[in-house]
Amino acid sequence: MAKTGFVYHQDYLQHDMGFGHPESPDRLRAIMAKLEASGLLARVTRIDPIEASDEAITRVHTPAYLTQLKTLAPREGRASLDPDTSMSPGSLRAAYVAAGGAMAAADAIMAGRVDNAFCTLRPPGHHAERDRAMGFCLFNNVAVAVRHLQHRHGIGRVLIVDWDVHHGNGTQQTFYSDPSVLFFSTHQYPHYPGTGRATEQGEGKGEGLTVNVPMSSGEGDEEYREVFETILVPAADSFKPEFVMISAGFDAHRDDPLAGMALTEEGYGVLSRIVLDIAHRHCRGRVLSCLEGGYNLNALSASVERHVLALVEA
Repeated sequence: MAKTGFVYHQDYLQHDMGFGHPESPDRLRAIMAKLEASGLLARVTRIDPIEASDEAITRVHTPAYLTQLKTLAPREGRASLDPDTSMSPGSLRAAYVAAGGAMAAADAIMAGRVDNAFCTLRPPGHHAERDRAMGFCLFNNVAVAVRHLQHRHGIGRVLIVDWDVHHGNGTQQTFYSDPSVLFFSTHQYPHYPGTGRATEQGEGKGEGLTVNVPMSSGEGDEEYREVFETILVPAADSFKPEFVMISAGFDAHRDDPLAGMALTEEGYGVLSRIVLDIAHRHCRGRVLSCLEGGYNLNALSASVERHVLALVEA
């Protein structure tokens, strides 16, 4: 049994993009209620998030973008950042604590306090590009944690597995020419944000280290398992990561309203175990998973439960 860390903070609920928005505080409330009812919350080690510093954020995002967010952050009402993304008075604080939550979990894993961790974060991050918010995301939490691992802990090679139904364009942009990061993404295609073609494979020193696997609408557990076993596993075994990150979106579930895939919560458990096996072979089981999408509350909470159970039983 692994010792699994768990990050959550009430500040994440203060990010509110308005009535009816799919990326709502109710997502985290549903997850916490499910994990409490299942007894899993009693089996994880709580990790207190920190507030990320501007220095940590600007290892990924431009100073001008950070200044823009601080300028636009409202004291009341909402400030629109793109057609899908806005800030409420609590949003910027939530974003700093979300990125800091991923950093704190990385520190706990590197210190040996936990073997792996799941971060129940809002706002999510993988669409946030260097200089703009998009797709419900303000800061790229996974990318900030990767740069923190490299800067603070000297980690050389990081594998990022992004199984969100939407392509992680911001993460890809950050590491597209970086030979220290293998970015692997499965995503419904064509679908928002329109990136993630199989021909997008990295450039310069990072050529070949971006692996995009566009998936067709309706594909589910068996198709995903085959992709992970036949494409991800060989790529990861060749790369030999020293740390594994997961952009854990659960919106490829068959019941999710924003997409058209057919994964089940059992399927997410299988994918989790495949990634954990990679981490056990190469980096002593060091896996840090950060919540991204997932908008049907029942499907989301059930899928997170299976994922956290896999972490605990690793």
